[in-house]
Amino acid sequence: MLADAAELQAMDVDNLNRRNERRGLPLVTPIYGPADVAPTMRLFQTVKMRQTVVAAPGVEAGFWPAGHLLGAASVELSLKSGGSPVRVLFSGDVGALGQYLLPTPDGPSGAQHVVLESTYGDRERPVLEPGRRRDILTEELRRARAAGGPLLLPVFAIGRSQELLLDLLTIMDAHPDLAGEIFLDSPLAIEATDVFLKRGWNSDSQSNPYLPLQHAERIHELLRPNESDTLDRLRGWHVILAGSGMCDGGRVRRHLKRLLWRKETTVLMTGYQAVGTLGRVLVEGQNLVRIQGQDVRVRANIRSIDTYSGHADATGLVQWLLDRTPTGAIFLNHGEPDGLAGLARRLEAASIPPDRIITPILDQTYDLGAREIQAEAASRPRLPPGAAGRQDWHNRRAGFLGLLNEVLQEISDDEVRARLLSELTRQVKAARRQGAVEGAEATTDTSV
Repeated sequence: MLADAAELQAMDVDNLNRRNERRGLPLVTPIYGPADVAPTMRLFQTVKMRQTVVAAPGVEAGFWPAGHLLGAASVELSLKSGGSPVRVLFSGDVGALGQYLLPTPDGPSGAQHVVLESTYGDRERPVLEPGRRRDILTEELRRARAAGGPLLLPVFAIGRSQELLLDLLTIMDAHPDLAGEIFLDSPLAIEATDVFLKRGWNSDSQSNPYLPLQHAERIHELLRPNESDTLDRLRGWHVILAGSGMCDGGRVRRHLKRLLWRKETTVLMTGYQAVGTLGRVLVEGQNLVRIQGQDVRVRANIRSIDTYSGHADATGLVQWLLDRTPTGAIFLNHGEPDGLAGLARRLEAASIPPDRIITPILDQTYDLGAREIQAEAASRPRLPPGAAGRQDWHNRRAGFLGLLNEVLQEISDDEVRARLLSELTRQVKAARRQGAVEGAEATTDTSV
Protein backbone atom coordinates (compact mmCIF):
# COMPACT_ATOMS: atom_id res chain seq x y z
CA MET A 1 0.00 0.00 0.00
CA LEU A 2 2.80 2.42 0.86
CA ALA A 3 4.58 1.81 -2.45
CA ASP A 4 1.33 2.30 -4.35
CA ALA A 5 0.54 5.53 -2.48
CA ALA A 6 4.05 6.85 -3.10
CA GLU A 7 3.87 6.14 -6.84
CA LEU A 8 0.43 7.71 -7.14
CA GLN A 9 1.55 10.80 -5.25
CA ALA A 10 4.66 11.18 -7.38
CA MET A 11 2.58 10.76 -10.56
CA ASP A 12 -0.03 13.29 -9.42
CA VAL A 13 2.64 15.84 -8.48
CA ASP A 14 4.40 15.31 -11.81
CA ASN A 15 1.15 15.97 -13.70
CA LEU A 16 0.41 19.01 -11.54
CA ASN A 17 3.89 20.44 -12.05
CA ARG A 18 3.60 20.14 -15.83
CA ARG A 19 0.38 22.16 -15.66
CA ASN A 20 1.96 24.65 -13.24
CA GLU A 21 4.93 25.17 -15.57
CA ARG A 22 2.61 25.93 -18.47
CA ARG A 23 0.71 28.41 -16.28
CA GLY A 24 3.83 30.01 -14.79
CA LEU A 25 2.97 28.78 -11.28
CA PRO A 26 5.43 27.52 -8.63
CA LEU A 27 6.30 23.82 -8.66
CA VAL A 28 5.38 21.62 -5.72
CA THR A 29 7.19 18.73 -4.03
CA PRO A 30 5.48 15.49 -2.99
CA ILE A 31 5.30 14.83 0.75
CA TYR A 32 6.99 11.50 0.09
CA GLY A 33 7.86 9.41 -2.95
CA PRO A 34 8.97 5.94 -4.09
CA ALA A 35 12.52 6.48 -2.78
CA ASP A 36 11.17 6.80 0.76
CA VAL A 37 9.36 3.44 0.76
CA ALA A 38 12.24 0.99 1.30
CA PRO A 39 13.84 2.80 4.27
CA THR A 40 10.41 3.26 5.84
CA MET A 41 9.49 -0.41 5.45
CA ARG A 42 12.62 -1.39 7.35
CA LEU A 43 11.11 0.31 10.41
CA PHE A 44 8.03 -1.95 10.44
CA GLN A 45 7.68 -5.08 12.51
CA THR A 46 4.93 -7.68 12.58
CA VAL A 47 2.69 -7.73 15.66
CA LYS A 48 -0.08 -10.18 16.45
CA MET A 49 -3.55 -8.99 17.38
CA ARG A 50 -4.16 -8.61 21.14
CA GLN A 51 -0.41 -8.66 21.75
CA THR A 52 1.24 -5.83 23.70
CA VAL A 53 4.59 -4.48 22.54
CA VAL A 54 6.92 -1.72 23.71
CA ALA A 55 6.67 0.97 21.05
CA ALA A 56 9.01 3.48 22.72
CA PRO A 57 10.37 4.13 26.23
CA GLY A 58 7.32 4.48 28.47
CA VAL A 59 4.89 3.60 25.68
CA GLU A 60 3.22 0.20 25.25
CA ALA A 61 0.88 -0.57 22.36
CA GLY A 62 -1.74 -3.25 21.81
CA PHE A 63 -3.65 -3.98 18.62
CA TRP A 64 -7.24 -5.20 18.42
CA PRO A 65 -9.26 -6.32 15.36
CA ALA A 66 -11.32 -3.39 14.09
CA GLY A 67 -13.24 -5.38 11.46
CA HIS A 68 -12.92 -2.60 8.86
CA LEU A 69 -10.73 -4.39 6.34
CA LEU A 70 -8.09 -7.10 6.32
CA GLY A 71 -5.62 -6.41 9.14
CA ALA A 72 -7.32 -3.22 10.37
CA ALA A 73 -6.72 -2.61 14.07
CA SER A 74 -7.74 -0.36 16.90
CA VAL A 75 -4.70 0.71 18.91
CA GLU A 76 -4.43 0.98 22.68
CA LEU A 77 -1.53 2.99 24.10
CA SER A 78 -0.37 2.78 27.70
CA LEU A 79 1.60 5.94 28.50
CA LYS A 80 3.85 5.96 31.56
CA SER A 81 5.25 9.23 32.83
CA GLY A 82 5.85 9.51 36.56
CA GLY A 83 2.51 8.50 38.12
CA SER A 84 -0.05 5.94 37.07
CA PRO A 85 -0.05 5.03 33.37
CA VAL A 86 -2.67 6.63 31.14
CA ARG A 87 -4.46 4.31 28.71
CA VAL A 88 -5.70 5.84 25.44
CA LEU A 89 -7.64 3.80 22.86
CA PHE A 90 -7.74 4.88 19.21
CA SER A 91 -10.66 3.24 17.42
CA GLY A 92 -9.36 3.71 13.89
CA ASP A 93 -12.05 2.84 11.33
CA VAL A 94 -14.57 0.62 13.11
CA GLY A 95 -16.02 -2.08 10.87
CA ALA A 96 -19.69 -2.59 10.18
CA LEU A 97 -21.55 -5.16 12.25
CA GLY A 98 -22.70 -8.40 10.68
CA GLN A 99 -19.93 -8.75 8.08
CA TYR A 100 -19.46 -12.37 7.13
CA LEU A 101 -15.97 -11.95 5.64
CA LEU A 102 -14.37 -10.00 8.51
CA PRO A 103 -14.18 -10.41 12.29
CA THR A 104 -16.52 -8.53 14.61
CA PRO A 105 -14.92 -5.26 15.82
CA ASP A 106 -13.31 -5.77 19.22
CA GLY A 107 -11.22 -3.85 21.71
CA PRO A 108 -10.09 -3.66 25.32
CA SER A 109 -12.25 -2.26 28.10
CA GLY A 110 -11.35 0.23 30.77
CA ALA A 111 -9.21 2.74 28.86
CA GLN A 112 -9.36 6.22 30.35
CA HIS A 113 -9.66 8.08 27.07
CA VAL A 114 -10.97 7.04 23.64
CA VAL A 115 -10.50 8.65 20.22
CA LEU A 116 -13.53 7.53 18.21
CA GLU A 117 -14.21 7.84 14.49
CA SER A 118 -17.55 9.32 13.38
CA THR A 119 -17.79 8.70 9.63
CA TYR A 120 -21.40 7.48 9.91
CA GLY A 121 -22.11 9.12 13.25
CA ASP A 122 -25.40 10.57 12.00
CA ARG A 123 -26.66 7.62 9.94
CA GLU A 124 -28.22 4.21 10.44
CA ARG A 125 -27.85 1.38 7.95
CA PRO A 126 -29.69 -1.95 7.94
CA VAL A 127 -27.59 -5.08 8.41
CA LEU A 128 -28.00 -7.00 5.15
CA GLU A 129 -27.45 -10.68 4.54
CA PRO A 130 -24.99 -11.38 1.67
CA GLY A 131 -27.86 -12.54 -0.56
CA ARG A 132 -29.82 -9.32 -0.07
CA ARG A 133 -26.74 -7.25 -0.83
CA ARG A 134 -26.25 -9.19 -4.07
CA ASP A 135 -29.91 -8.57 -4.96
CA ILE A 136 -29.32 -4.82 -4.74
CA LEU A 137 -26.18 -5.08 -6.87
CA THR A 138 -28.05 -7.26 -9.38
CA GLU A 139 -30.60 -4.51 -9.96
CA GLU A 140 -27.81 -2.00 -10.53
CA LEU A 141 -26.19 -4.32 -13.08
CA ARG A 142 -29.51 -4.79 -14.83
CA ARG A 143 -30.03 -1.02 -15.04
CA ALA A 144 -26.48 -0.46 -16.32
CA ARG A 145 -26.78 -3.29 -18.86
CA ALA A 146 -29.99 -1.75 -20.21
CA ALA A 147 -28.25 1.61 -20.68
CA GLY A 148 -26.12 -0.01 -23.37
CA GLY A 149 -22.63 0.84 -22.13
CA PRO A 150 -20.07 -0.15 -19.53
CA LEU A 151 -20.40 -0.13 -15.75
CA LEU A 152 -17.55 1.70 -14.00
CA LEU A 153 -17.02 0.93 -10.31
CA PRO A 154 -14.62 3.28 -8.48
CA VAL A 155 -13.28 1.00 -5.74
CA PHE A 156 -10.97 0.86 -2.77
CA ALA A 157 -8.22 -1.65 -3.47
CA ILE A 158 -8.30 -3.47 -0.12
CA GLY A 159 -11.51 -5.32 0.70
CA ARG A 160 -14.06 -3.51 -1.45
CA SER A 161 -12.56 -4.76 -4.72
CA GLN A 162 -12.49 -8.38 -3.57
CA GLU A 163 -16.03 -8.36 -2.17
CA LEU A 164 -17.42 -6.82 -5.35
CA LEU A 165 -15.56 -9.30 -7.54
CA LEU A 166 -17.04 -12.20 -5.59
CA ASP A 167 -20.56 -10.83 -5.87
CA LEU A 168 -20.16 -9.97 -9.56
CA LEU A 169 -19.10 -13.54 -10.34
CA THR A 170 -22.00 -14.97 -8.34
CA ILE A 171 -24.52 -12.68 -10.04
CA MET A 172 -23.23 -13.36 -13.54
CA ASP A 173 -23.33 -17.10 -12.95
CA ALA A 174 -26.93 -16.87 -11.73
CA HIS A 175 -28.06 -14.40 -14.43
CA PRO A 176 -26.47 -15.21 -17.82
CA ASP A 177 -28.10 -12.12 -19.37
CA LEU A 178 -25.88 -9.96 -17.12
CA ALA A 179 -22.67 -11.88 -17.82
CA GLY A 180 -19.79 -9.87 -19.22
CA GLU A 181 -16.06 -9.30 -19.03
CA ILE A 182 -14.72 -7.82 -15.78
CA PHE A 183 -11.59 -5.69 -15.78
CA LEU A 184 -9.69 -5.09 -12.52
CA ASP A 185 -7.65 -1.97 -13.26
CA SER A 186 -5.73 -1.43 -10.04
CA PRO A 187 -2.25 -2.87 -9.43
CA LEU A 188 -2.74 -2.58 -5.67
CA ALA A 189 -6.08 -4.40 -5.81
CA ILE A 190 -4.50 -7.16 -7.89
CA GLU A 191 -1.72 -7.64 -5.34
CA ALA A 192 -4.21 -7.44 -2.47
CA THR A 193 -6.34 -10.14 -4.07
CA ASP A 194 -3.39 -12.53 -3.82
CA VAL A 195 -3.20 -11.78 -0.10
CA PHE A 196 -6.93 -12.40 0.32
CA LEU A 197 -6.57 -15.75 -1.44
CA LYS A 198 -3.94 -16.75 1.11
CA ARG A 199 -5.39 -15.46 4.37
CA GLY A 200 -8.13 -12.92 3.80
CA TRP A 201 -11.14 -14.56 5.42
CA ASN A 202 -12.77 -14.68 8.80
CA SER A 203 -10.92 -17.24 10.91
CA ASP A 204 -14.27 -18.61 12.10
CA SER A 205 -15.05 -19.79 8.57
CA GLN A 206 -14.25 -23.33 7.50
CA SER A 207 -13.07 -22.41 4.01
CA ASN A 208 -11.75 -19.48 2.02
CA PRO A 209 -14.67 -17.73 0.26
CA TYR A 210 -12.26 -15.88 -2.06
CA LEU A 211 -11.13 -19.04 -3.91
CA PRO A 212 -13.55 -18.40 -6.83
CA LEU A 213 -11.36 -15.41 -7.75
CA GLN A 214 -8.36 -17.65 -8.39
CA HIS A 215 -9.33 -19.04 -11.80
CA ALA A 216 -12.22 -16.82 -12.91
CA GLU A 217 -11.77 -16.53 -16.67
CA ARG A 218 -13.98 -13.47 -17.03
CA ILE A 219 -11.79 -11.41 -14.66
CA HIS A 220 -8.93 -9.62 -16.47
CA GLU A 221 -6.19 -8.07 -14.33
CA LEU A 222 -4.60 -4.93 -15.81
CA LEU A 223 -1.24 -4.32 -14.20
CA ARG A 224 0.47 -1.94 -16.62
CA PRO A 225 -0.84 1.46 -17.77
CA ASN A 226 -0.75 0.41 -21.45
CA GLU A 227 -3.11 -2.48 -20.60
CA SER A 228 -5.49 0.05 -19.09
CA ASP A 229 -5.33 2.08 -22.31
CA THR A 230 -6.70 -0.86 -24.34
CA LEU A 231 -10.11 -0.33 -22.72
CA ASP A 232 -10.49 2.85 -24.80
CA ARG A 233 -11.51 0.70 -27.75
CA LEU A 234 -14.17 -1.31 -25.90
CA ARG A 235 -17.84 -0.66 -26.49
CA GLY A 236 -20.97 -2.31 -25.16
CA TRP A 237 -21.46 -4.18 -21.90
CA HIS A 238 -18.47 -4.76 -19.60
CA VAL A 239 -17.53 -3.93 -16.02
CA ILE A 240 -14.46 -1.98 -14.89
CA LEU A 241 -13.23 -1.82 -11.30
CA ALA A 242 -10.62 0.92 -10.89
CA GLY A 243 -9.09 2.80 -7.97
CA SER A 244 -9.65 5.01 -6.16
CA GLY A 245 -12.97 4.66 -4.34
CA MET A 246 -13.59 8.41 -4.08
CA CYS A 247 -12.33 9.13 -7.63
CA ASP A 248 -9.52 11.37 -6.40
CA GLY A 249 -6.54 9.28 -7.50
CA GLY A 250 -5.44 6.21 -9.37
CA ARG A 251 -6.57 5.04 -12.79
CA VAL A 252 -10.28 5.68 -12.31
CA ARG A 253 -9.85 9.32 -13.31
CA ARG A 254 -8.70 8.31 -16.79
CA HIS A 255 -11.80 6.15 -17.18
CA LEU A 256 -14.01 8.95 -15.93
CA LYS A 257 -12.52 11.39 -18.44
CA ARG A 258 -13.31 9.07 -21.34
CA LEU A 259 -16.67 7.74 -20.11
CA LEU A 260 -18.50 10.45 -18.15
CA TRP A 261 -19.71 12.27 -21.25
CA ARG A 262 -21.33 9.12 -22.71
CA LYS A 263 -25.03 8.64 -21.95
CA GLU A 264 -24.74 4.85 -22.11
CA THR A 265 -22.17 4.74 -19.28
CA THR A 266 -23.09 3.96 -15.67
CA VAL A 267 -20.84 4.95 -12.76
CA LEU A 268 -21.73 3.18 -9.52
CA MET A 269 -20.37 4.44 -6.19
CA THR A 270 -20.25 1.72 -3.53
CA GLY A 271 -18.73 3.53 -0.56
CA TYR A 272 -18.44 6.74 1.40
CA GLN A 273 -17.64 9.88 -0.62
CA ALA A 274 -15.96 12.59 1.46
CA VAL A 275 -16.61 16.30 0.99
CA GLY A 276 -14.37 17.82 -1.67
CA THR A 277 -13.75 14.57 -3.55
CA LEU A 278 -14.68 14.07 -7.17
CA GLY A 279 -16.87 11.15 -6.12
CA ARG A 280 -18.92 13.40 -3.83
CA VAL A 281 -19.27 16.03 -6.56
CA LEU A 282 -20.61 13.40 -8.96
CA VAL A 283 -23.05 11.94 -6.42
CA GLU A 284 -24.37 15.44 -5.69
CA GLY A 285 -25.33 15.80 -9.35
CA GLN A 286 -22.88 18.33 -10.78
CA ASN A 287 -23.15 18.17 -14.57
CA LEU A 288 -19.71 19.54 -15.42
CA VAL A 289 -16.54 18.52 -13.56
CA ARG A 290 -12.83 19.20 -13.87
CA ILE A 291 -10.52 16.20 -13.99
CA GLN A 292 -6.78 16.84 -14.12
CA GLY A 293 -7.40 20.36 -15.37
CA GLN A 294 -9.92 19.40 -18.07
CA ASP A 295 -13.66 20.11 -18.14
CA VAL A 296 -15.76 16.99 -18.64
CA ARG A 297 -19.51 17.02 -19.23
CA VAL A 298 -21.41 14.50 -17.06
CA ARG A 299 -23.96 12.63 -19.16
CA ALA A 300 -23.38 9.20 -17.61
CA ASN A 301 -25.81 7.62 -15.17
CA ILE A 302 -24.41 8.28 -11.69
CA ARG A 303 -25.62 5.74 -9.16
CA SER A 304 -24.79 5.11 -5.52
CA ILE A 305 -25.44 2.25 -3.08
CA ASP A 306 -24.39 2.07 0.55
CA THR A 307 -24.47 -1.69 1.05
CA TYR A 308 -20.73 -2.31 0.75
CA SER A 309 -19.47 0.20 3.28
CA GLY A 310 -16.84 -1.10 5.67
CA HIS A 311 -17.76 1.45 8.37
CA ALA A 312 -19.99 0.93 11.37
CA ASP A 313 -23.10 3.10 11.39
CA ALA A 314 -24.17 5.30 14.31
CA THR A 315 -25.64 2.40 16.29
CA GLY A 316 -22.51 0.32 15.76
CA LEU A 317 -20.21 3.14 16.87
CA VAL A 318 -22.19 3.78 20.06
CA GLN A 319 -22.28 0.08 20.90
CA TRP A 320 -18.55 -0.31 20.25
CA LEU A 321 -17.82 2.56 22.62
CA LEU A 322 -20.16 1.36 25.37
CA ASP A 323 -18.53 -2.06 25.22
CA ARG A 324 -15.16 -0.42 25.91
CA THR A 325 -16.45 1.26 29.15
CA PRO A 326 -14.13 4.29 29.02
CA THR A 327 -13.72 6.29 32.22
CA GLY A 328 -12.41 9.59 30.83
CA ALA A 329 -12.81 11.76 27.76
CA ILE A 330 -14.19 10.66 24.40
CA PHE A 331 -12.67 12.54 21.48
CA LEU A 332 -14.70 12.43 18.27
CA ASN A 333 -12.75 12.64 15.01
CA HIS A 334 -12.68 11.46 11.39
CA GLY A 335 -16.08 12.82 10.45
CA GLU A 336 -17.85 15.65 8.73
CA PRO A 337 -19.73 18.17 10.93
CA ASP A 338 -23.06 16.30 10.72
CA GLY A 339 -21.40 13.01 11.60
CA LEU A 340 -19.58 14.51 14.58
CA ALA A 341 -22.68 16.29 15.91
CA GLY A 342 -24.93 13.28 15.33
CA LEU A 343 -22.62 10.91 17.18
CA ALA A 344 -22.27 13.36 20.08
CA ARG A 345 -26.07 13.46 20.45
CA ARG A 346 -26.31 9.67 20.40
CA LEU A 347 -23.61 9.31 23.03
CA GLU A 348 -25.43 11.77 25.29
CA ALA A 349 -28.63 9.76 24.78
CA ALA A 350 -26.65 6.70 25.89
CA SER A 351 -26.06 8.41 29.28
CA ILE A 352 -22.51 9.63 28.63
CA PRO A 353 -22.10 13.06 30.28
CA PRO A 354 -21.77 15.86 27.71
CA ASP A 355 -18.63 17.24 29.38
CA ARG A 356 -16.84 13.99 28.57
CA ILE A 357 -17.63 14.22 24.85
CA ILE A 358 -15.09 16.41 23.05
CA THR A 359 -14.98 17.40 19.38
CA PRO A 360 -11.50 18.88 18.87
CA ILE A 361 -10.69 21.46 16.24
CA LEU A 362 -7.65 21.37 14.01
CA ASP A 363 -4.35 22.13 15.82
CA GLN A 364 -5.94 21.97 19.29
CA THR A 365 -3.84 20.07 21.86
CA TYR A 366 -4.74 18.22 25.05
CA ASP A 367 -2.74 17.29 28.11
CA LEU A 368 -4.12 13.90 29.17
CA GLY A 369 -4.16 12.79 32.77
CA ALA A 370 -5.60 9.66 34.29
CA ARG A 371 -8.63 11.60 35.60
CA GLU A 372 -8.68 14.99 33.87
CA ILE A 373 -7.56 16.71 30.71
CA GLN A 374 -6.46 20.20 29.88
CA ALA A 375 -7.13 21.70 26.47
CA GLU A 376 -5.06 24.35 24.75
CA ALA A 377 -6.23 25.94 21.51
CA ALA A 378 -3.71 26.72 18.81
CA SER A 379 -2.71 30.38 18.72
CA ARG A 380 -3.04 30.46 14.93
CA PRO A 381 -5.03 27.45 13.64
CA ARG A 382 -4.51 26.53 10.00
CA LEU A 383 -8.25 26.43 9.26
CA PRO A 384 -11.37 27.92 10.89
CA PRO A 385 -13.51 25.48 12.93
CA GLY A 386 -15.53 23.20 10.65
CA ALA A 387 -13.66 24.21 7.49
CA ALA A 388 -12.12 20.74 7.10
CA GLY A 389 -15.61 19.32 6.52
CA ARG A 390 -16.59 21.77 3.78
CA GLN A 391 -15.54 22.29 0.18
CA ASP A 392 -12.40 24.41 -0.10
CA TRP A 393 -11.69 27.17 -2.60
CA HIS A 394 -10.20 24.69 -5.07
CA ASN A 395 -13.55 22.89 -5.27
CA ARG A 396 -15.43 26.17 -5.56
CA ARG A 397 -13.09 27.43 -8.27
CA ALA A 398 -13.65 24.28 -10.33
CA GLY A 399 -17.42 24.65 -9.94
CA PHE A 400 -17.32 28.34 -10.80
CA LEU A 401 -15.20 27.84 -13.92
CA GLY A 402 -17.55 25.12 -15.09
CA LEU A 403 -20.57 27.33 -14.50
CA LEU A 404 -18.90 30.28 -16.24
CA ASN A 405 -18.13 28.20 -19.32
CA GLU A 406 -21.73 26.96 -19.41
CA VAL A 407 -23.19 30.45 -19.12
CA LEU A 408 -20.89 31.86 -21.80
CA GLN A 409 -21.95 29.08 -24.17
CA GLU A 410 -25.63 29.70 -23.45
CA ILE A 411 -25.45 33.47 -24.07
CA SER A 412 -26.03 34.20 -27.76
CA ASP A 413 -24.98 37.88 -27.75
CA ASP A 414 -21.24 38.64 -27.78
CA GLU A 415 -21.83 42.04 -26.20
CA VAL A 416 -23.60 40.44 -23.25
CA ARG A 417 -20.70 38.01 -22.90
CA ALA A 418 -18.24 40.91 -22.96
CA ARG A 419 -20.16 42.85 -20.26
CA LEU A 420 -20.26 39.76 -18.03
CA LEU A 421 -16.53 39.20 -18.41
CA SER A 422 -15.79 42.90 -17.82
CA GLU A 423 -17.80 42.88 -14.59
CA LEU A 424 -16.11 39.71 -13.37
CA THR A 425 -12.69 41.16 -14.25
CA ARG A 426 -13.50 44.32 -12.30
CA GLN A 427 -14.50 42.34 -9.22
CA VAL A 428 -11.45 40.08 -9.41
CA LYS A 429 -9.11 43.09 -9.61
CA ALA A 430 -10.86 44.68 -6.65
CA ALA A 431 -10.43 41.47 -4.68
CA ARG A 432 -6.73 41.43 -5.59
CA ARG A 433 -6.31 44.99 -4.28
CA GLN A 434 -8.20 44.12 -1.08
CA GLY A 435 -6.09 40.99 -0.62
CA ALA A 436 -2.89 42.99 -0.99
CA VAL A 437 -4.05 45.46 1.67
CA GLU A 438 -5.04 42.68 4.10
CA GLY A 439 -1.75 40.89 3.47
CA ALA A 440 0.22 44.05 4.23
CA GLU A 441 -1.77 44.58 7.44
CA ALA A 442 -1.15 40.98 8.55
CA THR A 443 2.57 41.39 7.92
CA THR A 444 2.63 44.59 9.97
CA ASP A 445 0.76 42.94 12.86
CA THR A 446 3.17 40.01 12.85
CA SER A 447 6.26 42.25 12.88
CA VAL A 448 4.86 44.30 15.78
